[in-house]
Amino acid sequence: MNYHVKNIKLSEEGKRRIEWAEREMPVLRLIKNRFIKEKPLKGVRLGCCLHVTTETANLAITLKAGGANVALCASNPLSTQDDVAASLVKDFGIPTFAIKAEDNKTYYKHIQSVIDTKPQVTMDDGADVVGILHKNFKELLLDIIGGTEETTTGVIRLRAMERDGVLEYPIISVNDADTKHLFDNRYGTGQSTLDGIIRATNILFSGKNVVVAGYGWCGRGVASRSKGMGANTIVTEVDPTKALEAAMDGFPVMSMEQASKIGDIFITLTGNTSVLREEHFSKMKDGAIVCNSGHFNVEIDIPALKKMSKSTREVRSFVEEFNLKNGKKIYLLAEGRLVNLSAAEGHPASVMDMSFANQALSAEYLVKNRKNPMNSNLEKKVYPVPKEIDQEIARLKLKSMGISIDQLTKEQEKYLSSWQEGT
Repeated sequence: MNYHVKNIKLSEEGKRRIEWAEREMPVLRLIKNRFIKEKPLKGVRLGCCLHVTTETANLAITLKAGGANVALCASNPLSTQDDVAASLVKDFGIPTFAIKAEDNKTYYKHIQSVIDTKPQVTMDDGADVVGILHKNFKELLLDIIGGTEETTTGVIRLRAMERDGVLEYPIISVNDADTKHLFDNRYGTGQSTLDGIIRATNILFSGKNVVVAGYGWCGRGVASRSKGMGANTIVTEVDPTKALEAAMDGFPVMSMEQASKIGDIFITLTGNTSVLREEHFSKMKDGAIVCNSGHFNVEIDIPALKKMSKSTREVRSFVEEFNLKNGKKIYLLAEGRLVNLSAAEGHPASVMDMSFANQALSAEYLVKNRKNPMNSNLEKKVYPVPKEIDQEIARLKLKSMGISIDQLTKEQEKYLSSWQEGT
């Protein structure tokens, strides 16, 4: 089996951690048990580019249980858990290509290793595999049934491809499922982002001015958790509706130009580029901390920060000090990459349970909807997760939590479906 991990001898620890995460993933466990019996993905080559964590490991194991030939690489150079990667190879026989802190050349070499397996279904977190396939391996696109996408940034890229008429196979946007973005993005990112910052810096949030850039579901989660930790939390936005919502939720809302003068900690979660840039760095307090929890590290203009600095040094793991020419110091966390996955362990398993249940069932849906072994009945566009899958995952999650809910009576169903009854 072809693979590339840091140290295969780390597998024992990785297996223990994979098993620990599995305890908190009851929905995925139910899917795996069904997949073992039914083998809905039998013989399908599935190429995954995801954060290589304990939760992702349980997804990969589930997909393999369903009969898929799974190959996995990392979707971010700093998000791999090396012991987990080793265990996936040694204990579960899943070709894995991922090393924490790999350089860009190795990162793309690992993506190439997955592409070399000629995947029939792609599973992306950031759309890197889809993008590279469309740019450099058009001959492989004819054999692809479809793909799934995990994160907001990737969906933005894929919708741009669809809009430009260049998307060559259907993609299911897992990120748009209610059981994904309402929980993973909000509660998962909210908790894990603060976890990453605290692990990297050991700072106290209480009393700090924390600037959250972006009030999408991830920004909402981070702002809420930051406020709960006692921070004076400020929101910046470009969308007037989201800005209004943040204000109605009780957060001071202002431009980044204003916020840059008073912030102690800056967290970007926008999916866009250069959210923090030279004019903001120049106004920041001495000792300001900047970090990113969006998918790519372009949200912070690191080249500009380097240009403004006379020296840099690492002062703690995942903390780089930039000594600016104006005499101030700015601290960049995790090279501007996903701080929650780089400096911590990413989202808790219980929330990834729903996200990865969506991934597994969406892959099954794509395979079931192919009109022949190679092609899909679906058009070449970005689709939401089918509503019945989304609701089934919510139902299973509630059941695992011991929560029961009401059901509509026949009278209520009739009333809701009728236009004839009023007051």
